[in-house]
Amino acid sequence: MDRPLTIGLTGGIAAGKSEALSALERLGAETISSDAIVHELLDREPLQGRLAERWGAEVVPGGSVDRGRIGQIVFEDPEELAWLEAQVHPLVGERIGEWLERLPGGTRFAVVEVPLLFEAGMEGAFDTTLSISSSEEVRGPRAEARGHRLVPEREARQLPQGEKAARADHVVLNDGSVADLEAELSRLLERLAERGDQSRPGLHT
Repeated sequence: MDRPLTIGLTGGIAAGKSEALSALERLGAETISSDAIVHELLDREPLQGRLAERWGAEVVPGGSVDRGRIGQIVFEDPEELAWLEAQVHPLVGERIGEWLERLPGGTRFAVVEVPLLFEAGMEGAFDTTLSISSSEEVRGPRAEARGHRLVPEREARQLPQGEKAARADHVVLNDGSVADLEAELSRLLERLAERGDQSRPGLHT
């Protein structure tokens, strides 16, 4: 049986990546979030031991990672951020590979949300890439509604939204309702199904 088409999903902060992932799941795709994988990995070995060895036991108080403390460390020091990513990215890649192997037979689309898809150089691992974009006027209120702001430090870690869109194979604008977004994503899946585009090697061969 043919393997599923793998889609790397990314986009700007508060552009609606998670909402797009949920919509794609409703449309029948198998989905997973790399952020969710990272949270899971931080709660177990070998990462907890590595973090405590490098930054001290206070970053893993009571056997639970202090994500706020780690965030302070890595945002203030690019070298520490690079070290953390070097620990995390291979483990995330392994977990995604395992997930793909376990997908049900007949799965047509497998979507992985990777906020730092291009920054981490992971785009080549997928058959195709999709960037969710949204206007600044819409992103700001969305972020605030979730209790966040478009913090310059967070934005600085990522490529500009326009560059992500330029690098992606497909771009969906998310300035309307959830129903509008789902309709656009449905049309995209229809086009991909018609093309049967498996031109990249993908994570799952």
